[in-house]
Amino acid sequence: MRTQQHDIPATAVPTPQPVRVNHDRPYRMKGSVDILKPSLGGLIAKYVLLFAILVVMVFPFLWQLSTSFKGAVENIYDFPPSIIPQAPTLDNYRTVFNTIPVLTYAWHSLLVGVGTVLTNVVFATLGGYALGCMTFRGKGLVFAVLFSTLLLPGEVTLTSQYLTVKSLGMANTLWGVFIPGVISAINILLVTAACRMIPKEILDAATMDGANTLQRLRHIVWPNIRGMVSVVALFAFIGAWDDFLWPLVVLSDPAKYTLTVGMEYLNSSLGANPRAIAAGTMIALVPIILLFATLQKQFFKGVEEGGVKG
Repeated sequence: MRTQQHDIPATAVPTPQPVRVNHDRPYRMKGSVDILKPSLGGLIAKYVLLFAILVVMVFPFLWQLSTSFKGAVENIYDFPPSIIPQAPTLDNYRTVFNTIPVLTYAWHSLLVGVGTVLTNVVFATLGGYALGCMTFRGKGLVFAVLFSTLLLPGEVTLTSQYLTVKSLGMANTLWGVFIPGVISAINILLVTAACRMIPKEILDAATMDGANTLQRLRHIVWPNIRGMVSVVALFAFIGAWDDFLWPLVVLSDPAKYTLTVGMEYLNSSLGANPRAIAAGTMIALVPIILLFATLQKQFFKGVEEGGVKG
């Protein structure tokens, strides 16, 4: 038998049409939910959780601030607590300034804090560049030593630090308070992580063009790690300003106290006056709040900086 073949006209074959994709709208499968647009219940739950966190974190500060302005006739233990003082007064702050030399103690804390920031920024930048951008023998051992120091709490090394500072003749001095905080292992590791984000090809190209180590560090590495360095600087200052245990161990002369140790001396002297204690706490806390409020724009802008600048 012969099979008959029929010619199919070309017009009968449908021409495939190109698929049009709208790039202005995010692609979603049929029946899927847009995760970027939460439901009403999820939105309410999110704001309830944020409000709860706000109350837990901010309310103690507001209560302490309110207590520092309350007079002796107001009950600071009312429930629910009264945040707004009935008759605001500055007598509690006057009591603090008349009891301890606040400005002198604050100056001591400022000296230690600024010195700690400078040394941590310099040494963390150099150490982070060496560990993140360079190759050398024993690099793994250096990382192991740095990580091992993070496993030990500060109280474990307190005795050895004190004996070291005492043998150097720096006991009961601000130098003794400053020396142990010259550099922190966590700061080196943070800058190392930032340096590793820099493509190695760019550093190699700069080396082939004749750039030395200082030029690579200044023109390539620094613009890409200054965000992390700002984090290191801010946390180093806060840590030095708020440090209490180490200055308490090293310093024995009340004239050389830092502000946190001076506040403890205030607590022992005015333990029966919680309003004055609250005023002293505010004096020690307000500089940190003002510093972060002033630098938060540069802080978050630096953290968000990513990619290598051209």
